[in-house]
Amino acid sequence: MQLSGLDRFLWAATFFGEVLIFFVLLVRHRARSFPWFTAFIAENVGTTIALYFVFYHFSLLTYAHWYWYLGILDEVLQLLVLYEVSVHVFCPTGTWAPDVRKAFLSATCACTVIALLLTWLANPTSRLPIQTFVLRSNFFSSALMSELFASMILLSATAGLPWKTHVARIAQGLGAYSFVCVATFTALNYLSAAQRNRLSTPISHIQIMTFLGCEIYWAVMLWQEAPAPRELPESMRIQIYTLQKQVEYDLMRIRTWRRN
Repeated sequence: MQLSGLDRFLWAATFFGEVLIFFVLLVRHRARSFPWFTAFIAENVGTTIALYFVFYHFSLLTYAHWYWYLGILDEVLQLLVLYEVSVHVFCPTGTWAPDVRKAFLSATCACTVIALLLTWLANPTSRLPIQTFVLRSNFFSSALMSELFASMILLSATAGLPWKTHVARIAQGLGAYSFVCVATFTALNYLSAAQRNRLSTPISHIQIMTFLGCEIYWAVMLWQEAPAPRELPESMRIQIYTLQKQVEYDLMRIRTWRRN
């Protein structure tokens, strides 16, 4: 199989973006805060190098097997990144925010059921069993992540939990990429076999370009320092001070009552 000029450009550009993000994560010391996201980017770098070597030195069938088997590892790491983002948002101090853990678990179960239903309804055409499995798992992962990212944003807003800047940027990038993957896979699912064969390459280019845009976005945003937390308004400071004094007074009355 011969690669077109656009294919070569997108392959090289994506690899450069992966290396750039990995460089930013190490130099700006973001890897300590996001080890799974760093592992995900490192896996992408290693996968790109491995697939490039296999493509030019082995048969097309060997390349296909490598591509689909490595795709499983990619999906697993994406789910671990999702878990990492949720921990940063809802459990920044090591303890889950009150009433959030139950709501998040409920949302996860609901999103999983919906993603499984959508995956069951999907009908990808493929020649290899591993290809069918990875296509379905890729769709399931994309559907689940897009649903969970939307649920996380809604839940954090409802609970009044702030999004730390770098966490929000990672989530926004993966969420956007997941939405595009779900939309393109769904579109392919409702096309005829001839239309799928004709449009599979352009749709693949759309997915790659979307991920390339996410890479540029991550590199720029993760290089910058997170903005300093805003100071509390004076009125809120007064309310907190008044509440603290009231609590101290109530505690003193309770201690006096217990002594008597």
